[in-house]
Amino acid sequence: MSRMTDTWILAAQCPSILGTVDVVTRFLKEQHCYITELSSFDDRLGERFFIRAEFRPEREAFDEQAFQNDFQPRADEFDMTFELTAPAKRTGAVILVSKADHCLNDLLYRYRTGQLPLDIKAIISNHPDLESLASWHDLPYHHLPITPDTKAEQEAQVLDIIEETGAELVILARYMQVLSPRMCELLDGRAINIHHSLLPGFKGAKPYHQAYEKGVKLVGATAHYINNDLDEGPIIAQGVEPVDHAHYPEDLVAKGRDIECLTLARAIGYHLERRVFLHNGRTVVFGN
Repeated sequence: MSRMTDTWILAAQCPSILGTVDVVTRFLKEQHCYITELSSFDDRLGERFFIRAEFRPEREAFDEQAFQNDFQPRADEFDMTFELTAPAKRTGAVILVSKADHCLNDLLYRYRTGQLPLDIKAIISNHPDLESLASWHDLPYHHLPITPDTKAEQEAQVLDIIEETGAELVILARYMQVLSPRMCELLDGRAINIHHSLLPGFKGAKPYHQAYEKGVKLVGATAHYINNDLDEGPIIAQGVEPVDHAHYPEDLVAKGRDIECLTLARAIGYHLERRVFLHNGRTVVFGN
């Protein structure tokens, strides 16, 4: 999932207009930047164009601010918004968890080994159970209990931590709380959630046990940006595995946990590498 440490990323989107690829690639050539990876997509239904370029400056001196200042007038001609990301940027993140530890444990391993360029600022939970795991990684752990009566106060505390730490990304690693509409609005486009994906959609307690009773043939997971529709935000990544009658409920749960870990990590990687574009509640994802 990790990219080359010497490449910059230019990610942009704009209305579908003639010359959108040229304005990006021509500018990079003029700036003596060698393109190492290029992806683009034109949404003919939405009349929207998306482009992502990884590039390596061929001059020793590269001025990030000058690059953006010089590209801005070109982008303005196309009503183009863009983002420039420096090599090996470590994105500040806060992780929200409850009691389940599989996604958190997987993320901390990938963080510790450098597979995900994260700078984890804090771990927040409505339960004390995973504090030892955070302490082992020398990460701040905030136990913020929540009840229906204290939900607004607890969410305000969570937002304070996010703001104080300067975290750019919030990861819900099996955080078993429904966020308020205000919370969803404030974290729009920068909070990623993971949940199981079963067909049909088994809701409520013990979904894998319900699936077993119906003879489910596929189990999976979905990672998405949060919004005010429960588990229905813009999708970033999905994973699926076949199962059969020989898989008992505990087997389905175990397989589901593995898929959740892999799918969440993939989604976070796409987000960190600026492979995900949001527009009108949908995503365009340039996977690798």
